[in-house]
Amino acid sequence: MAKYELNLSMEELEKRTHKDYLTTKKMLEPTSVEYSSLEDGDKKALVHLVKAAYILEKINKQLDNHHNLPFEKFLNDEIANGNKQAELTKILYDAQKGLCAVDRETNIIELAKGVHELAGKGVYPEDLSKKEFHSIIIKMLKEGKSDAVKVILNQRSVVERIGDELVGIDYIDKFKSDFALMADELEKAAQLSTNSDFNEYLVLQAKALRMADPMLDAYADKKWAELQDTPLEFTITRENYSDELTETVIENEELKTLLEENGITPVAKDFLGGRVGIVNKRGTEAILKVKDFLPVMAQNMPFKDEYVQNISPDKKSKQTMVDVDLVSVSGDVGAFRAGITLAENLPNDDKLSISIGGGRRNVYHRQIRLITSEDAKKKMQDRLDAILNKEQHKYYNDEADHWFTIGHENAHSLGPNSGTEALGKYKSIIEENKADMTSLAMLDILTEKGMYTKEQRDQIIVTYAADNMLKSKPTLAQAHRVRSVMQNYYFLKEGAISIDMKGILTVNIEKMVPTARKMLEEIVRVQVDGDFAKGEKYVLDNFIWTNQMETMAENIKRVSKTLNGKVEEPLAEKLLKE
Repeated sequence: MAKYELNLSMEELEKRTHKDYLTTKKMLEPTSVEYSSLEDGDKKALVHLVKAAYILEKINKQLDNHHNLPFEKFLNDEIANGNKQAELTKILYDAQKGLCAVDRETNIIELAKGVHELAGKGVYPEDLSKKEFHSIIIKMLKEGKSDAVKVILNQRSVVERIGDELVGIDYIDKFKSDFALMADELEKAAQLSTNSDFNEYLVLQAKALRMADPMLDAYADKKWAELQDTPLEFTITRENYSDELTETVIENEELKTLLEENGITPVAKDFLGGRVGIVNKRGTEAILKVKDFLPVMAQNMPFKDEYVQNISPDKKSKQTMVDVDLVSVSGDVGAFRAGITLAENLPNDDKLSISIGGGRRNVYHRQIRLITSEDAKKKMQDRLDAILNKEQHKYYNDEADHWFTIGHENAHSLGPNSGTEALGKYKSIIEENKADMTSLAMLDILTEKGMYTKEQRDQIIVTYAADNMLKSKPTLAQAHRVRSVMQNYYFLKEGAISIDMKGILTVNIEKMVPTARKMLEEIVRVQVDGDFAKGEKYVLDNFIWTNQMETMAENIKRVSKTLNGKVEEPLAEKLLKE
């Protein structure tokens, strides 16, 4: 059995697992009305969907870090022997769903000594350096092994050493037995669920888990993206924000040329998450109101004649949207690493289903966004007192963050939907930045069309600005947080926001939308041009952590001890026992 030395002291563990430092997001309770209102068949189907999601978590832990599962076994054995340090370490391991993570103050958390976060995570050999990786790929291409390189550099493969070369293994083949168990559970759920469309999707997804064929995933994704009126939600998320090694190949000029000559586009590796939930009809109806305005938003995107976008101004939008009460978030979706996602727009542009005419689907996470406890409300008010001009508190509305997120997620369906792979490691930062700026830039149009009132428009603007402030400067690997710094710097520079000597934010409400529009035009230009050097320059020119930001960060730290978070799933845990 693998042996590890625990990295965090008891003092540090006691602090980080205390409720003041480790926030909790609680999923549905067994007694919830959402669950009790389900038909019996859907209740029974949920059992199998939760089991499938938990199997997926085991798979993703292996994609995330080579040591995750051995370390988990080590912790469990130590806990059984009464090791209190291991018990507290396990709380953090379960929260971040792995050994290594970054907290809200950009501290790197490594739970075992000598085990580090690698650029290639668990999808590349642990001892593979960037330099050796590039040299091996160059050698293989010069030897005419382009087909093997295509597999190594696609989003579905786990890469291993074979002699002095590398080989890519489709993750379905790599974890064949576990994916087969998942497929079994989905097929059982399809026999019980009351909705025929949902059941058809489950059967298609099960087939895709049994055979390493991207087209099978495409068929499942296409069907999933069409689901609108279903009682249950089940998603396998596949997103590639975490892999920092694959796309480095375009930074090597010799290698980049060879890849272009062989028609190979490198795509970062997917990491997998599972989402199980119950569709909230009232919340979904509210979200769907934006669908009527998507063609107008598409028409108003910058440089719209220079690219194809997923939403066509003159056709019916291939975009479904649901608000979901969560039962379980597993794997990549549920990993609480500095933050946790409020919503997702999938499939991403690199997925085959998009190229065969499939649409996209937005899923919003109610339990993650809702602020219901008095303690949470007080903490929110304390934060506002520490950072926002008191005259503008009247504009802050935590529900406005959800409205902004609706714009953000739909914005992923707008703008260029191909060619951005050339931006390499900056692709995700720039895309997330585009989604935010589209949400803001379209506010006046949506207000004019009746989606929002003038009061709601102002609330969205101020709430966005206040929530965009961070506790510390992030690393370039944190795409979602890097874009926040870029935006804050840009808005400061343009005079749309100001931060005084005491670290207090004042928003120039009427300057925000025009400034967002200006930044959006610059971002889309970078995406359309698809030039790595231009993308890198744009990010680095705006990724500036100013003295004002540092002063505000200190203000936030004084009133907010939270370093990380965890998810509790009482209904899911009950269902697993059935």
